[in-house]
Amino acid sequence: MSRLYNPFGSLIVSFGTLSLMIFLASSSWVLAQDFNPKTLILDNGLQIVVIENNRAPVVTQMLFYKVGSADDPYGKSGLAHFLEHLMFKGTRKNPSGRFSEVVSSLGGKENAFTGHDYTGYYQTVPVEHLSLIMDLESDRMTGLVLNDESVNSERKVIIEERRSRVENNPYGLLKEKIDAILFLNHPYGIPVIGWQNEILELKTEDIVEFYKTWYSPNNAVLVVSGDVSSFQVFELAKRYYGKVPFRFVPHRERIKETSTRVEKKVILKDEKVGHPSWTRRWAVPSYSSTYKEKAFAIKIFVEILGGSLSSRLYTSLVVDRPLAVSTGAWYFPNYLDKTSMGIWVSPRPNVDINQLVISLETELKLVEQFGIKEEELNRAKNRLIDSSIFARDSLSGPAYLFGIALSTGRSVSDVEQWSKRVSEVTVEQVNSVAREILASQDFVTGVLMPKIKN
Repeated sequence: MSRLYNPFGSLIVSFGTLSLMIFLASSSWVLAQDFNPKTLILDNGLQIVVIENNRAPVVTQMLFYKVGSADDPYGKSGLAHFLEHLMFKGTRKNPSGRFSEVVSSLGGKENAFTGHDYTGYYQTVPVEHLSLIMDLESDRMTGLVLNDESVNSERKVIIEERRSRVENNPYGLLKEKIDAILFLNHPYGIPVIGWQNEILELKTEDIVEFYKTWYSPNNAVLVVSGDVSSFQVFELAKRYYGKVPFRFVPHRERIKETSTRVEKKVILKDEKVGHPSWTRRWAVPSYSSTYKEKAFAIKIFVEILGGSLSSRLYTSLVVDRPLAVSTGAWYFPNYLDKTSMGIWVSPRPNVDINQLVISLETELKLVEQFGIKEEELNRAKNRLIDSSIFARDSLSGPAYLFGIALSTGRSVSDVEQWSKRVSEVTVEQVNSVAREILASQDFVTGVLMPKIKN
């Protein structure tokens, strides 16, 4: 993800609360190198990753389920996200509210998040309380108790969440429309939070069936990061998670997207918009999709194009010719299937947005025709690899990175080898993917404009 402000790059996943938004936004582009993780798979299929970090006497536990909104049954969008909310409603052993009360009483924090391909739950607590947190989390893996009253009550919360983040947010609304057009035939075109009319129709039995289908130790990844030894974590995990029985989980099906090869454009005018913005998004390979070998070259291409204050777009449109107040590019490669990359730009006051777009497209043509240079490649590699060093000092960041990778078809080795893979990308590879993407018609353009009040 770009390190510049991107009005179109948020709301990638839908969260139970707002507090994880900044963490995920910053972590999605910071990638790991050489965390020296320890791994174990329990007899019931639970995959465990331990990242030892002795900088402070705290620990983060993250439990990822390999299921997300793209696995919602057709016509029942928002089901995975709805269940994420309801996981806090309690079990017979730990009634509603106790989990959160315990974490709070320990001075810890917790949250949950839903993506297209995964659902995650995490807690950060003093290290001496890890066993208690494992006991609580393993209990709700299969022990959740739901009824119509709790479901209908939480439905109101989710509808309000959708209203505030999408319906009343022009950027969120435009992004939702772009997604729906970019992925016409694929579930990535359906919002993680779901369509409102379908959220209103979800029944308790739908959620219970989804829970019993997908929430199982053999469909989960446990990542623990902090001031612990791998031996300690493995023994605790065997004690608490090891008693949860294996359960058959169906293979995840994905409908393949096809290229439409026609220009697609969305224009949204809204009174809440202060100044215009323009964005363009392409469907491209991810780290796990078909043609995934292109992903690292795309990562570097996006970094050169608009990933920093020294990028081509920023230098040309903000510094050299002050036409834009902001511009940049982003790429979200951590998906099970194809993903998207995009660029955005917002004009300075009194600059016509069409004039700005012409200048931007001129810059894209220069890249397409003449490619990037060796020195640009090396600078981009250094920025990306250097940024990964900061992830080593983080407690939650590495756990998130490994959990996402293992939930989207990648391995521990893939994460560990990320910097090496970046360093091996050549100028020819970057220029090849750049020309392929920029010459493609498989994109959607979005324009956000102020609406003049009558």
